Amino acid sequence: MILDCSIRRRLGALDLAVDLTVGEEVVAILGPNGAGKTTLLRVLAGLEPIDDGHVSVDGTPWDDADDDVFVPPAQRPVGMVFQDYLLFPFMTVRENIAFPVRSRGVKKREARARADSWLARVDLADRADAKPGELSGGQAQRVALARALVSEPRLLLLDEPLAALDAGARIEIRRELRRHLAEAPGARLIVTHDAVDASVLADRVVVLEDGRVAQEGTMADIARHPRSEYVADLVGLNFFRGTAHDGTVTLDGGGDIVVADHNVTGAVYVAFHPRAVALSLRAPEGSARNRWSGAVTDVDTHADRVRVGVHGPVPLAAEVTPEAARELSLSPGRQVVASVKATEVRVYPA
Repeated sequence: MILDCSIRRRLGALDLAVDLTVGEEVVAILGPNGAGKTTLLRVLAGLEPIDDGHVSVDGTPWDDADDDVFVPPAQRPVGMVFQDYLLFPFMTVRENIAFPVRSRGVKKREARARADSWLARVDLADRADAKPGELSGGQAQRVALARALVSEPRLLLLDEPLAALDAGARIEIRRELRRHLAEAPGARLIVTHDAVDASVLADRVVVLEDGRVAQEGTMADIARHPRSEYVADLVGLNFFRGTAHDGTVTLDGGGDIVVADHNVTGAVYVAFHPRAVALSLRAPEGSARNRWSGAVTDVDTHADRVRVGVHGPVPLAAEVTPEAARELSLSPGRQVVASVKATEVRVYPA
């Protein structure tokens, strides 16, 4: 175990209460705005005090509210990449990367050598004497990562490191970041809003909502069994809460869904993919046991699919091909019948 923390921090409307352990792995912290993701990183870095609890790394306490222990940020073996990188504008790229080790008393020649080694690793050796204002967004991100890693931290914290990049640069830099994170030692935490970033970069995902851990596991596990509307939206699923009885789930918001599993009873979650929803202009023939009439609320094209919102007894989203959307003349207000096979519906205990 590297990181062990049980922290409580109240900051305005935020009441953060998180228990978390992280080993030699990459953990993605996901959650909506205001969930406490950045505050969690700042607490671990020593930039925010805790109101209660503890933080320890490698068995050494960094924060302990009961024993009045607090290790200042400069004395913690932490590397942090901020969302806007926070490079020193008056320093060269080499000086920015060397700064963390210089501030720990390493002599200039050695710090320069370590910075040059990292410049080569992030493919920026030819930009060593440039100032941050002369760099592209992708180059600045690489410099910020090299600065965070040059001191070989036991805890690496990255706060939305790809958010400032355009779509083209994001794909390339994500690939590079994955390689560097895989090679880095210690515990690595990355805050992101992007499910793709979490899937590509992390070994494990922790979802924060309203200052609490709402769900954790691999991205595949979370996508398979979402436990909140936020997670369901993140992975693109229709999601409901209800009560199961004899193969039927009565939804908390009204309406029923027939499921194939008759063994689950009591409070449950129900989820199904929009691609499992078939749309027609009248009640279709076939085996689908779930059929609801409703009105189209919105029609959005995403690459080779069209996502359609339908408001009815069970409000849902469907995904159809552009050809099907044209054949059905789908537009807001259009009356349709949505159908879903019971075998396409996942049901699991709440």
